[in-house]
This record gives sequence, C-alpha cells and structure tokens, in this order.
Amino acid sequence: MMRLPSRVEEALHTAARRPKRAEWSNDGGVTWTPARVGAAHVVPDRTAECRYSGSAELLGVPIGRDGINTVITQVRLFQGIQGPRMDAPHWVPAGVYVADRIRRTRLGATVELLGLEDVIRAAAFPRTRTLGPALASSLVPVLAGEALPTTPIAWREGVNPRRRIPRFLAEEDRWQALSSGTDSAGAQTGIAAALGGEIYADAAGVLTIGPVPTLSDPVVWRIPHGAAMVQAAEEQTAEGLVNVWRITGDGGDGKPTVGPIWVWDDDPTSLTYAGPDPVHDPLAPQRLGLSGVRVRVARYTSPLITSVAEAYTVGWAKLADSLGIQASLSFTSLCHPGLEPGDVVEAEIEPGRWERHIIDSCPYDLGAAAMSCTTRTTARRLT
Repeated sequence: MMRLPSRVEEALHTAARRPKRAEWSNDGGVTWTPARVGAAHVVPDRTAECRYSGSAELLGVPIGRDGINTVITQVRLFQGIQGPRMDAPHWVPAGVYVADRIRRTRLGATVELLGLEDVIRAAAFPRTRTLGPALASSLVPVLAGEALPTTPIAWREGVNPRRRIPRFLAEEDRWQALSSGTDSAGAQTGIAAALGGEIYADAAGVLTIGPVPTLSDPVVWRIPHGAAMVQAAEEQTAEGLVNVWRITGDGGDGKPTVGPIWVWDDDPTSLTYAGPDPVHDPLAPQRLGLSGVRVRVARYTSPLITSVAEAYTVGWAKLADSLGIQASLSFTSLCHPGLEPGDVVEAEIEPGRWERHIIDSCPYDLGAAAMSCTTRTTARRLT
C-alpha cells in the first residue's frame, strides 16, 4: 500500500474532495505537460501482464507528432484527496502508462492506457541472447534499461537481488526473460520467478521486483463493518488451483539436477489440504479417513535454480500464488487510492468477525468515492 499521511487517511472517511490530474510526456518522462482530465478509469490488477491499465479523456490536448500519439507518449494519472481542513489536495499516483489507442473527441482525445510493462514486452530481442552468469541486480537493470532507459528499479524486501543467476538463453521475449518465461525446451527462465517473486511497474511507474503476497503478510488496512461489504463469489472455478508443487533445477548442461523438492498445503483446516505427505505417503488420507482430500499437482523446472534452498523459495512462492478461493470485496462507501494489488486487508464482515483478503485487483474511477475489488481469501473448513 502507498502510505498516506494520517490526515489524508482520516479525510477518506469524510466528505473529502477528490480532484484528478493527468500529465503526458514525449521524452520518456523527463518532462511532463499537464492536461485537464475528464472521465478516467484505472485498473490495478496483479493477475494481468500489465499491473496497471485504464482509460482517460484528456481535454484540449494536441494529437500527433508533437502531441499525444501511440508511438512515444507516456501518460500519468493522479487521484487527489482534500479534506475539509486541508489547504491543498494530497496527490496519490494512479499509474504511469503508454498510450495504446487514441480516439479524437470534440473536446480532446480518449486514450486507452497500458502500464510500462507493455514497453518491455514489445521490445523483443532482435536475436537470441545468452544472459548471465551475473547477479540479478545487474541483469535486471540491463534488460529493463534497454527498453525503458529512465525507469527506476526497486527491490522489495523478500527477494534477494544478490542472487547469482546462471547462464541461460533468452530467445525472443524480453519481458518473459525478466518475469516468468520458458525456453524452447519448456524450462522456466524468468528471473523474477526464479527468485520466488514477481516483477511489475507500480503506480508511480517504478519497475518493482517483490515477493509473492501471502495471507500471512502484515495487514495494511483494516476496514470496519459498514465501510465495506464482503460477499462470496457466485461463480467458482478450480482453474489455477494447485496444492502440491514439484520443483526442479536443471540447467541441461550435464551438471547434477537440483531436487526435485516438493511443497504442499499441509494445513488440515484448509479446503485445499493435500494430506500429511502426498509425496511419500499418498494413502494417508484413506488410512486416516480424510475423504475430502484432493491432490492437484503442478511441476516447475528452471535452469536458474541452482540449490535446494532456492528450489524451496520458488516452491513456497508458487504454492502461495495457487491457493485460495475467489471472493468479491465491495467497498460500498470508501475508495482508498493508496490500495495496491497484493495488499493484505482485513475486513469486518459482521460485527466482531474479521476476515483477511489479498487484493488481486482494485479498479476505480478517478474522483469516485467507492471501489470494488477482487480478492483471494483463506479456504477454510467449517467446524
């Protein structure tokens, strides 16, 4: 979550003004030109390839080579919060984007927006490259900087930028080499995934490498009863649900394979419980009368995993990202523009009953007082 000053947090619960602001740049973000903004919608979503996307109506802007265009233009949006006794609004970043599609209107232009990941994704390697061996903190700035020269890079606590990445082949896709791609043999080669993390451009346009969020992370926002309403999803799916991961490190260069190691959901109170040991004692649920246990297995092999410890780091990250059920968390009277995908919130579902949720997406309209979020929450058995 983007931390807001205490007086701004308090203003969220009042009849605060919520102005909005937009700026555009044609020099990679070195200089910015202000633009009046009409309707604007932002979609922060950690399940999408671009963490931030959206649309905005920019008023009175020029279009073309010297104005906004789909070749080099970047747009950044801000949501303002101004409480009753605040002299000026506090501006919260609402994403830095490239213009994906522009449509001229009577008052200016409507712009479809994609996050800065799209620039890296489009900058495919002109030819196959051999990367590494090198520290992750050395490789990432090179690969990102070739596509986005001025974009800052941040490493969040929980991933190790000093991890040495072994030599690997990057055939075409630059973003997949940074994130979680595969080579021609099907082996995983993404640097962030090999660190047990994820990579994305945050609301301020900073390319961030951080850990996969889990429900055990610190709660960043507590939402009292009446400020939010949680309701179960009307439609559920088992797509993407995995409760046993098999992790292997294999460079394909004749060196000994790392692993395999296995990680699984070992919480007996969880609906996705995989049993006491689904690998070495798969009959345990039958022997113990655990008739509700179902095992869903997936495998992950990467030449970038060079030790058992690294394999476990990747395995626990994969498990954290593949458990949980979907629920709808609807903020009926309160929009918090500092909320980010991956944040853990705690909502009072009914008086005295609190429930943790991981925010997967939290779209909102700039200037609106309400927002709706898609979340993952713990899948626990009723006892």
